[in-house]
Amino acid sequence: MVARSWGAGWLLRCGALVGAVVLVGAAGCSSGKDSGAGGGASDGVSGEVTVFAAASLKESFTELGQRFEKDHPGVKVTFSFGGSDALAASIRGGAPADVFASASARTMKIVTDAGGAVGAPATFVRNELEIATLPGNPEGISSLKDLTKSGLKVVLCDVEVPCGAATQKALGVSGLRLTPVSYEQDVKAALTKVELKEADAAVVYKTDVIAAGDKVAGVEFPEAADAVNDYPIALLKDAPNADAAQAFIALVRSGAGQEVLSDAGFLKP
Repeated sequence: MVARSWGAGWLLRCGALVGAVVLVGAAGCSSGKDSGAGGGASDGVSGEVTVFAAASLKESFTELGQRFEKDHPGVKVTFSFGGSDALAASIRGGAPADVFASASARTMKIVTDAGGAVGAPATFVRNELEIATLPGNPEGISSLKDLTKSGLKVVLCDVEVPCGAATQKALGVSGLRLTPVSYEQDVKAALTKVELKEADAAVVYKTDVIAAGDKVAGVEFPEAADAVNDYPIALLKDAPNADAAQAFIALVRSGAGQEVLSDAGFLKP
């Protein structure tokens, strides 16, 4: 009888001890999960992610890249900014990249038609044209038609570049013909001509005018509403780091990412 009572008590104490250990272990696992949720270290994202992006995304994507690296310690984001058509050609030629963010659906189609993207690209922002002039707008430019004035040095993006294609569409809507002093390979190059006072005006994106600050002045024109560009983003088929690429795309499309892009002057999709 005594032996039986002692055995029962021992089993009860043993069971309580095991239960406590299980509870402590579970609490420890839960704590570990919570601590990793904010830092990004527990989501499997590591290494380097390479993003090919339209030149007009330079400022906002650079900011998002820094945020991504902060959220995912040890991860490095490398960008290649340029004309969307040139970037698309590089991807088709086998350039190693994880993400492609284009300034138009047409240039994204160059990649998707070659089977270079995973799934359907998603439009994440839109962008509208604006005229960039010298600070203070000394030529008094107030419309797209004013760019046809004799003696005015105007720079445009090449017609193969999304901003150039959009400009030609706006000119077509207005029935205007414009011969620029030069065609540039991306929107930043066109804007730089004005910043360096090598041109009186350039047709660029509103976001580029905002990014330039007091280096240029911006002039809106109604025809721009008929030439708005959609910006698609896609995970590339041969992405060396697909996990990090998907995480970066998720950041771009998140509320926080959209806030950064909106502050830069981009329109919501």
